[in-house]
Amino acid sequence: MKSLFVILGIWLLCGGAAFGVDFRTVTVAGKRVTVCRVDLTKEKLQMFLRDDAGKPLKSFDGVNRWLNANGRTLVFAMNAGMYHGDLAPVGLYVENGRQRTPINLTKGDGNFFLKPNGVFLVTKSGARVIESSEYATLREAPLLATQSGPLLVRANKIHPAFNASSESRLFRNGVGVPAPDIVLFAITEEPVNLYEFATLFRDVLHCPDALFFDGTVSSLYAPVLQRNDKRMDLGPIIGITRQPADALPRN
Repeated sequence: MKSLFVILGIWLLCGGAAFGVDFRTVTVAGKRVTVCRVDLTKEKLQMFLRDDAGKPLKSFDGVNRWLNANGRTLVFAMNAGMYHGDLAPVGLYVENGRQRTPINLTKGDGNFFLKPNGVFLVTKSGARVIESSEYATLREAPLLATQSGPLLVRANKIHPAFNASSESRLFRNGVGVPAPDIVLFAITEEPVNLYEFATLFRDVLHCPDALFFDGTVSSLYAPVLQRNDKRMDLGPIIGITRQPADALPRN
């Protein structure tokens, strides 16, 4: 694994070594994937959905306009969970410790309802990806949480419904947790199937648990990479902010 990372390149730091967010490109099944590594001992993840008036932020530019009014700016962001036509989350959504949308354990069609689905969350003890049915047993209140589906990897096992030979290939993004203080966000630069995407988290990024965020709408904001994807309006967004002077790349 170490030799693979040497071949593919070094982490591209965002803002210098004092900060805890950086990027690299890896490959899975011959396809390029951008990975953002977040160190929670140095960074605070936040969820974004609506402004102070309750209007959907819709995009990374919308989040930045809202943040700029309070002297902050994004240094990293990604769409983070499936949503309805009005941009409301399909499942659990917790922002700044407040639950805005409850857990959704119902049956239905589509990727979100391909059980087991899951929740990405951060508590004072760190980050986790859990099965949605386990959420009620949590002992710590989440600081943030977003529900999506399906689970890509659970306890090092790839979702049983995935087919390695599937021809359903899309741009996809998701999140994995290799350790409580480390979160890995990934977005593919070429279409992949769900099995290939799950293999990325299990075999390349060594995440025992990983959650699918979405396909087609998958979007990344990363000024250090000159990325501000604008594929379509977004619902839940996860990101990291700083004061504007601290957000300038120093590479």
